[in-house]
Amino acid sequence: MIHADLPSFRLKGKALLPIVQGGMGVGVSAHRLAGTVAASGAMGTIASIDLRHHHPDLMARGGKDKSVLDGANLIALDREIRAALELAGGNGLIAVNVMKAVTEHAALVRQACESGAQAIVMGAGLPLDLPDLAEDFPEVALIPILSDARGVNLVLKKWMRKNRLPDAVVIEHPRYAGGHLGAPKPEEIGDPRFDFPSVIEEVLQSFKTLGIERIPLIPAGGINTHEKIRELLSLGASAVQIGTPFAVTIEGDAHPNFKKVLAEARPEQIVTFMSVAGLPARAVITPWLKNYLGREGKLQACARAERGRCASGLSCLLHCGLRDGIARAGQFCIDAQLAAALKGDIKKGLFFRGSEPLPFGSAIRTVRELLEYLMTGASVTAN
Repeated sequence: MIHADLPSFRLKGKALLPIVQGGMGVGVSAHRLAGTVAASGAMGTIASIDLRHHHPDLMARGGKDKSVLDGANLIALDREIRAALELAGGNGLIAVNVMKAVTEHAALVRQACESGAQAIVMGAGLPLDLPDLAEDFPEVALIPILSDARGVNLVLKKWMRKNRLPDAVVIEHPRYAGGHLGAPKPEEIGDPRFDFPSVIEEVLQSFKTLGIERIPLIPAGGINTHEKIRELLSLGASAVQIGTPFAVTIEGDAHPNFKKVLAEARPEQIVTFMSVAGLPARAVITPWLKNYLGREGKLQACARAERGRCASGLSCLLHCGLRDGIARAGQFCIDAQLAAALKGDIKKGLFFRGSEPLPFGSAIRTVRELLEYLMTGASVTAN
């Protein structure tokens, strides 16, 4: 077991290491990463989006029929959850991350619960309907991802009307996180309202005002050292969520080239841009992204709504800049670009990454080494 130099936190009666592995799609955090993290006594998270890329037989179904593709992804999610639970061996906890912004979020939640997921984590939009979707599975922990105290307060009040409270709340800082960010505009990413000390303090006050017993708070974004974790726990957090450092571990589910791109990215190569979901996103500059950003203005100027522009056939997002002709949003197929990154295609892939340095620099280490470092501060020589 991992040496514990930090207090555990409890979720649904389970004592866990205060480390949550963040969900990373498409396919970056699947059963191998999540199961290994859970086997070590922490919470591992499978990203539910388009997991069929890990299953050749499901990919072979091909075509652009949405019902076929959606069905394949539900089968893939079921397989990944069951494989992760087996790998965990009863240790830790297996969660599934579901994006509220995808069209099939309700079906993904139901499948995750039916397949044995022990927690559902939902972000990329206000998860106001999550208690309804998981109503038949009271044993499953429900964890919204939000970025400021106002959002947390709104979710608390809405859920209270449904006689349900979150089992924990992830508070993600858009200044540091990778992927889609919880700020409506790029210029708001650095707004002080997202800073962890103030958000934690305000949310703890909301608990008192609403008469709620304390709910575990899990800050996320830019947390890369033992010292940062200690500081956040001292402010009132119960655990922390960490994404990119887990993505580059040996057990990470993406291609070695994916890990190399993330691990070797210099600060000036990590940029923020508008995603197709209409939210800012953070990724590494690669040939595809450099080319796209050079053409972004022209593409947005001629944006038009047309279903046929959905390159993957998934119609994966509720609102897509490319498919729906939303000029201020991105004009590319995010599923195609993220799938290329998963497979290690440096020329065509979109490689989401957090903004901060990685614990071991460019070195690719094991999940166990990462957890040992985060829990104790014990140094491991970086490349």
